[in-house]
Amino acid sequence: MNLDVTATAVFVVLFLFVTWLGFIAARWRKADLNLLHEWGLGGRRFGTVVTWFLLGGDLYTAYTFIAVPALVFGAGAIGFFAIPYTIVIYPILFLVFPRLWAIAHRHGHVTAADYVRARFSSRLLALAVAMTGILATMPYIALQLVGMEVVIGALGFPTQGLVGHLPLIIAFIVLAGFTYTSGLRAPALIAIVKDALIFITVFAAIVIIPAQLGGYGAIFASVPKEKLLLPTPVEGSLGVYSAYVTLALGSALALFLYPHAMTGILSASSGNVIRRNAALLSAYSFILGLIALLGYMAIAAGVDKDPAFAGGFSLYGPNFAVPALFLASFPSWFVGVAFAAIAIGALVPAAIMSIACANLFTRNLYKEFWRPDCTDAEEARMAKIVSLVVKIGAVAFILTIPHSYAIQLQLLGGIWIIQLLPSILFGLYSRAFNAPSLLMGWATGTAIGTYMAATQAFASSIYPLTVFGLSVPGYAALYSVAINFAVTIALAPLFDYMTRRSAQSAAR
Repeated sequence: MNLDVTATAVFVVLFLFVTWLGFIAARWRKADLNLLHEWGLGGRRFGTVVTWFLLGGDLYTAYTFIAVPALVFGAGAIGFFAIPYTIVIYPILFLVFPRLWAIAHRHGHVTAADYVRARFSSRLLALAVAMTGILATMPYIALQLVGMEVVIGALGFPTQGLVGHLPLIIAFIVLAGFTYTSGLRAPALIAIVKDALIFITVFAAIVIIPAQLGGYGAIFASVPKEKLLLPTPVEGSLGVYSAYVTLALGSALALFLYPHAMTGILSASSGNVIRRNAALLSAYSFILGLIALLGYMAIAAGVDKDPAFAGGFSLYGPNFAVPALFLASFPSWFVGVAFAAIAIGALVPAAIMSIACANLFTRNLYKEFWRPDCTDAEEARMAKIVSLVVKIGAVAFILTIPHSYAIQLQLLGGIWIIQLLPSILFGLYSRAFNAPSLLMGWATGTAIGTYMAATQAFASSIYPLTVFGLSVPGYAALYSVAINFAVTIALAPLFDYMTRRSAQSAAR
């Protein structure tokens, strides 16, 4: 593909603008950024509007913009599982997380692992929570680079070799710079611009592209029937039906356990801010449904059959569907706007994810095990350094291994992160559970979930569970966390009994 000069110029101007915003964010709500809660949580002062943009920018990423319509384009209706799951999550956010925020605010917790450490008095359980969070987030950051790399390639830049990767490297050097300088304030401010660009792009797409293609009736008429509905299960199996339901439910239970989502929640100024956002964030679900429809529009436009886009599809597969659709449908200047929206949609979550990993490492590994007497300034300085290391690792990850590995590790990330649900949920609502049982449940769920993914050669998160002769294909994360809960509940009385016996023996 030839370099689109006009689109590239618009892209660069918008990228430079958000870079400037990222650096001046250090002066926004100015505070001492040598304190970890100021650098890593924005001082816990974000109100309803800023939190709405921050969580929206955090959860609806560049990869979402690329991958959801790509799944609809390639696999059909199963791609719409993302819509109900983002609806299910908000009642959970409303009911559970204001309580967690209140506890964290009262005790000065910066991470979920801080909360678990204090609630269950267990360094090992807190370590498991912290390491799970970091390991699950790293490939998530790398996937943001995949989304950015797709649009950079669509502009006409080469994507092979050092020269091809140079735009990506420069983008993440910029990201590292403003994250180090401004902390969470940078992605919070940039998220406002990112979401404005996303809204403009999506609403333009749902009006202009259907008009070009003859309307929505013509679009749906051109989509193969097998992609419009979930296929009917064969006898003896629930087929895609159970896969769809479990994907939606499991994804909803896992989403806010990710460190970057937790960071966005803990940066809010009050529990009421979280409750308001639980209601208001559903607007993003509507936008996500419109984004998913782009997959059907790409089918109707026949972008995969256009020789002009053959190179893009050979490199990126279905992930090139949305960029190709925009290139075929819009003038160059608007393509620059749309691609900038996607690229900035990678910067915002990548910044928050790196900050979240840095918070976990600093509070729950460095301070807990190596330097318990470190000063506040040393703690913040270490977090800033770790945030740089995380970004370097993500860039190296995506430049040195095939993209399929990043996707496979992200698949595992969802299976691993959901194993934190019992520790956080039981800790908030019950005193009946203890650290050893939760640790055993976490280890069992993690091992079984990883095994389920391994049986599918790490190519799918759907595991064909057989129950009384009926095949129930379902999300491995949901199946494994159910086992986690069962093990935790079964072992809690045993460990309580052993603890009492030990205390009685010591008293004699």
